[in-house]
Formats: sequence, C-alpha cells, structure tokens
Amino acid sequence: MISLHNTSHLEALTVIQQAVSYLANWAGLQLPRPADSSAIEKAREYLQWPSDRTPKPLRLLFDFVKLEPSPGQNKQHFWQPNLITDKYPTIPYPQLQEPTKTELEVLQQQIKKEIGFLQDSPQDRENLSLLTLILEKFGSFISYGEENVALIDIARTTAAVAAAIVNTEDLKTAKLSIVAGDLSGIQNFIYTISSDGALKSLRARSFYLELVTEEVVAQLLTHLNLPRTNVIYAGGGNIYILAPGNEVTKNTVKQVRLQFNQWLREKFQGKIYLALDSSNEFPVADIGNTEFSKHWSEATKKLAAYKARKFGDHVDELIALTKPYYAHTPCKVCHRDDEEVLEPLNKNEPGSPMACSTCRTMFGLGEKLFRVDAIVRSQPQKVIGKQKDEEDKLWFQLAASDGREINICYQLFSYWKQVDSNSDNVLLVNDWNLEHYKFRSFRNCAPILLGNYGKKAKDDNRFLRVEEMADISQGIKRVGYLRMDVDRLGQIFAKGLKDNQTLPRLAGLSRQMSYFFKVYLNSLATNRRDNIPREIKQLPNSSKSPNNNSTDKTSSDDQGKNILFIYAGGDDLFVSGAWNEIVDFSFDIYQCFRAYTGHHPDITLSAGVSIAEPKFPLYKAAEESGDAEKQAKNNGRDSLSLFNQVFKWDEWLGIEIKNLQHLDEEDEVQKKIIGYLKQEDNPAIWGILPFVDRLERQNIGKDFSRNFVRNLLITAELQEQALKKIEDKKSNYAIETRYYLHLPKIAYTLARLPQNVLEDDEFRTSLKNPHNAPYFRAIATWIELLNRNS
Repeated sequence: MISLHNTSHLEALTVIQQAVSYLANWAGLQLPRPADSSAIEKAREYLQWPSDRTPKPLRLLFDFVKLEPSPGQNKQHFWQPNLITDKYPTIPYPQLQEPTKTELEVLQQQIKKEIGFLQDSPQDRENLSLLTLILEKFGSFISYGEENVALIDIARTTAAVAAAIVNTEDLKTAKLSIVAGDLSGIQNFIYTISSDGALKSLRARSFYLELVTEEVVAQLLTHLNLPRTNVIYAGGGNIYILAPGNEVTKNTVKQVRLQFNQWLREKFQGKIYLALDSSNEFPVADIGNTEFSKHWSEATKKLAAYKARKFGDHVDELIALTKPYYAHTPCKVCHRDDEEVLEPLNKNEPGSPMACSTCRTMFGLGEKLFRVDAIVRSQPQKVIGKQKDEEDKLWFQLAASDGREINICYQLFSYWKQVDSNSDNVLLVNDWNLEHYKFRSFRNCAPILLGNYGKKAKDDNRFLRVEEMADISQGIKRVGYLRMDVDRLGQIFAKGLKDNQTLPRLAGLSRQMSYFFKVYLNSLATNRRDNIPREIKQLPNSSKSPNNNSTDKTSSDDQGKNILFIYAGGDDLFVSGAWNEIVDFSFDIYQCFRAYTGHHPDITLSAGVSIAEPKFPLYKAAEESGDAEKQAKNNGRDSLSLFNQVFKWDEWLGIEIKNLQHLDEEDEVQKKIIGYLKQEDNPAIWGILPFVDRLERQNIGKDFSRNFVRNLLITAELQEQALKKIEDKKSNYAIETRYYLHLPKIAYTLARLPQNVLEDDEFRTSLKNPHNAPYFRAIATWIELLNRNS
C-alpha cells in the first residue's frame, strides 16, 4: 500500500490514477481524476501530454527505426486495439490498415466490462500495482498523444519523471539521471556446467540471475525512495532506472555496486560481475526531446567502461583471486575447487556426482521450477517455514556496506493462492489477471515476466529430460540446442529512433521486445496454431512425431512443443528440445518476429542450432550452438547456422531470390555472379526448406531417400573439393564451378528417384537450376536426419 509520507510514490500514484481515469472515461465509465501537482505539471509539459485526452490507434514504433545506410521501413503499420489476455496472450501482429472506429469500440466495451469495479471501490483506486497493470493490459495497443507512443508508456514515464523531481526545491532546475546496470559473465555462470541433471540446473541458474537482477532493482528503488514505475527496463541481467540527478543517486549506485560485487566475487569466484553506474545529471527538459538519446548513450558507455575493468572497485581482492591457494576436490558440476566439503548433487540417487553448495542449490531449485506462479520477497522473520536450505527458498545474504546489510529471502509458490495476503512483496509470474492484484489478494505485488515454457513429462510433474526429448524426435534420436538474439539491438536503442529517441519511446521499444521474448514465445511454444502469422513456411512433419497419434495436423500444434526454455531474456534465448522441433521452432520464431516487427529490414535475428546425442555434455552443446550463432552473425547477420551450413533466413525458407546475399564477397564478384545467373530462369522451387518440404510430402521412402541423400552429398563434396583447388576464388572459373559443376551428377541422381518425383517437373528442373547449387549439403543433411532410425 502507498505510504502517505512517501511523496515519490504518491506522485506516481497520482499520474497513474489520471491515466486510468482517461482510459475509463473513454470507455464510458466515470472515475475521479486527481489534480496535478507542480512536479506532475512539469513532467506532463516535457513529455508533451495532449490536450485531447482521447486514445487513438497506435502506429508500430518499429516502423520508425532506421540504421544507416539502410533506407529503413517504407510501410506504415498499426497495432490492432486489443487487451493482453490473462495466461498465454496471443501474439499480436501489426496491420497495414488503420483500425476502424468499430475496432476501437470493441476495446472500449472490454475496458468498461473489466474495470467497472473501480467506480465502487475507492480502495482499489489507491492501488498503484493494480492501476499500472490496468494501463498495461488495456493501454499497450492504443496511442495517447503522439501516434507511436502507447498510453502505458507515456503514463509510466510521466510517473517516473514526477517521482524523480518531486523533492527538488526548484523544479525549473531539476536534474535527472539514468541508472544503468548489466550483469556480465552470465554465459560463464550458465553455460559452463556438466553433470547429470544439467538441463534443469541450467534453467535454475538463468532463473536465479533473474532474481539477482530483481534484488538489485529492489535495493536501488528502496534506497532512492522511488516507485516501481521508475524502472524503465529490468531483465536478462540488464537494468535501466530513471532517478534524481544528485549526489544521493551517485552514492547509492556506488554502494549497491560495491556490496553486490563483493557478494558475487565471494559466492561465484568472480564469474559474475555487476556493472552499475549512473549517467551525468541532465535537465528534466531533455526527457522529451532528442537530447535524451545522448544521456542514454552516455549511461550505456559508462557500463562498458566498468565491464572493461571488472571488479575495478576491489582490485586488491581481485588480485587475491589470482594468487595460489589450497585447492580442494573440484565440484563435478561447475568445477570450482575452493569448497572443502562437497555433497551428492542428488541425495536421492546413488552415485550422484559430488557438488558444491551453489550447484546443489541450483539442482534443487530446478526441481521446483516446473510450476512457479508466485515469488514472495520477505525479510527473514516473515519467511514461511524454518529451514533456510529448503529448495523453494533462495537467500540473498550480503555483508553490510555503508551500514546496509541485506538479508532477503525469495520463496517460490506453485499456486498464487498459497501466498499469505500480508506478504511484504509478491511477484506474480506472467500473470495478467486483475483480480490477483487487488488489495484483498495482496497488499504489495507486481508482475514478473519470464520466458519459462517447458513440456511436461507424460507420467510425472516434471519437465522432459534430454533422453526423452531425443526419443520423441523424428528420425535420428538427437537433442537440438538453439541460441538466438536480435541483431544490432544496442544500435537500435542507441540511435535507431533518430528524432523519436525520447524516454516514452525507448520505454515502449524495450517493453515490446521484452513481450516477445518473455511472453509471446511462451504462447508460441504452447499453442502454435493460434500464434503463427497467416502465411508461414513450415515442414509438414508434425503428425510424424511419435507422441502424436492423431492424423489431424492442427491437433499437434495445440499440444505444445517438446522443448524446454533454458534462458529467454529481453532479446535472446537458449532452448533445448527434440532436434526436429528445435529446427521447426527456430523458423517459427524468426517468421513470427519478422511479422511482429512489421518485416522491418533493420530488425532481424541471427541464430545457431547444434544437434547432439542425449549424453553429450550440455556445456559443450551450449558452446557449439553459441559458435554457430557467431557464424550466423559473421554472415552479415539475419542468418541461421544449421547442420554446419550458414545461410540467410530467406535462403533456408525459400522466400525469394535476393541477389545472392549469402555470398560474403566483394561487390564486383557479386556482379559477376548475378551476371551469370541472370541468364537462368528463376526456379519454381528455391531454397532449402521448400525442397525438404516437397520430398517429405511425396514420401519417397527410405531406400530412395538414402540414395538421393548420398548423391546430393557427393555432389556437394565435388563442388567443395573443386573450389579448394582453385587459388583465385573470385575468378570466373570458381564461380562456374560453384554454380554449374553439379549438373551432370544431379541429372544422374534425378534419374534414380521414384516415378512420382520424376513426374514432378518443378522439382526436377529446380534442383538442376544453378540458383540452388549452394544448398545441396543442407538439403541432404536435413532429409537424412529426418529419415534415420538411430
């Protein structure tokens, strides 16, 4: 509940109350609107609140991104006016047509129906968490003021500005600062473990780091006396908070950084480091104009400086880490050797590897993560249960720094009703249900978004194990690992919005990215059919999965993917699962993301997929998929590395021929290639997936499939060996070898395919077409894996 003596929280509450009243009045409800304070007047002035208080259609903010030298987006998209549903929100896709008055009226009716209780509930109108969620649930897809600024974003940032300046004596000279944080070393913490149960241990580690981020935010907000509306973004180890520009902010940031880094260094041997700093003070007037981008960039650059001198605040202690010490038996999971006493990782399993206390905690936590509805943050005296080492509790016990000792417990609950309504702080996981945020449920709660999908095992309340994932796979029994992230995201935030680089828009950009990776991917994995765009490229093999006895393809889309999210942050992810479903899912994510961002040419994804046996060390699989992702980045981004082959996504999907962008050569070479291939007709079938799709549909049989694969691989090897012998890779001879050497062998291969394939003129002529010459190895490998039995 809001403290009457906390002016910052009261300012935030007042702004959010005002925004909710505008929303309610637009929907035909009558809610009182509190008056402006001087701080709110200033915040509204600088953020350019409209005189017309009517919400309108919202333009797609991604349309306004432009990265040089790209021409940027040449289309105008609009969000469909809609609300965010309670459990698994359906992925929204922008449209080219501006929403009609009727479509807006549908949303108005939904608002009127769901928040009408506020008219008769003065207590709920004092609930900042509830009111903010209302704005997010109903105001994320309508604009307020500027056509590309959502109601939730202008309301929340106005509340943040007012809360940050309210205690300034002279508002005209008020200063602000951006607090920026980054947990570096996440990969060293998450991806470098090896043992039985590693999959759930990795998932637990990524979840644990989300709570570390949450606790850093909680400490900053508490000591800066700021409400949660001042958090611009927090997740995936990244933090951005709007704070007063004064010495208190600087000192608080320093103390939090020192305290957490001392704890991280001791607990994790320096593998994880918290880079945390604040920008220089800047005038509050800059918050609504292009000057704000400079302050954002400054905060980001300061982070980079801290990351470059890791633990620079504790140089003497860092040096101590490098000195010789008495090493004990290494932990079999993370390999640290500074703990004298190791215990079995799984006490209930004979022969379980000996592990350190951190790894045992992570293993136990992994058992509890199958379902987490609520997380309670409490002081020790309010923790339910007596044992501090219970698997549903995570303790943050940090030594005092400047008189501030931290002793906080996070307790996990599988069902929100299990939580005491008087708990200090409650985080509700991916929960958009308004009833759960009312004071009668909890006095202080907030949503926390987590990419946490995992397929349930058939006979137990747990996630699928790697062996089960492999067994479910189509064809070869293997596990797939996918790593993926947004290309040039730092540039997009730093300079992509140009003149639109204001606080509300940056907040909107981060919110929409976070929704995709932490909310909508859960929905896509759970129910594919309802979450894919209308036209999407896919393989017709869902019904072949051993766990699907139905002949109705759409039913398999509703059962959920046989995969597990190990990590899904603000712009990247790491996912494991049945290998063929991981491949399918990577294509789904890419196509959904491209549609979600309006197919913007500057907003793309790169990804790497590795495929391994179930017993292959997980840390090695993570390393291989990470290397594959780097190969995709090095291919000019917007690429996928799969089966040790790297191509643009369009080439994998066979969307359209675009001047052979897969070749990383000089312009003169590309001109030569285009000149050669202009003489050839564009094939009816082009790219990798369309060929695999055609052969899967024709069901050519295993014997024919083996022969076809063998000959296609031989053809690819002939090309590759011939190219190795050519010294001048840019010569006409090299180009001809790459695109025409295959013709005799392909003619031989086609002659030995079954009659139904031979009669397919499109398939036969397209496979011989030089445009498809680079793809033979990828096509053959994919078909082979889909049709192998072991």
